[in-house]
Amino acid sequence: MNFRMMTVAGLALALAGCTTTSGVARNAVETQWLGKPAGTFFAQFGPPIADVETGDDTVYSWKGGYKTRKVPAEYEKTADGKRGKRISAARTEYLSCSVQLTVSSDYVIRAVRLVGDRKRANGPSWCEEFLGGAKAE
Repeated sequence: MNFRMMTVAGLALALAGCTTTSGVARNAVETQWLGKPAGTFFAQFGPPIADVETGDDTVYSWKGGYKTRKVPAEYEKTADGKRGKRISAARTEYLSCSVQLTVSSDYVIRAVRLVGDRKRANGPSWCEEFLGGAKAE
């Protein structure tokens, strides 16, 4: 009897671990692409670099959105409105975006995982801007 209870409890825990929350969008990329055809994504942004079948789903790895962006130096403003001491130096950012798309057997995007992205302190990340249509401030 005790063995049966342990087996049932173990099975219940295993099944509970199989639930997903992929239906809820957490960022602009998921909002834009969850539930849409994968063919539309690949037609707009280019083919995947790799794919792995996992049961009925396929996980596609995609990388793109290459861009070089110049960020100007930032300076303090003095009381008289002139440029003061330099806060940060000018720099060049090399941007790209990497995502993994989980696609169902009917070729619909079921999950989007941002693998490589450049976060920003005051605005959308590069993947959100490039793939999700979020506007930079």
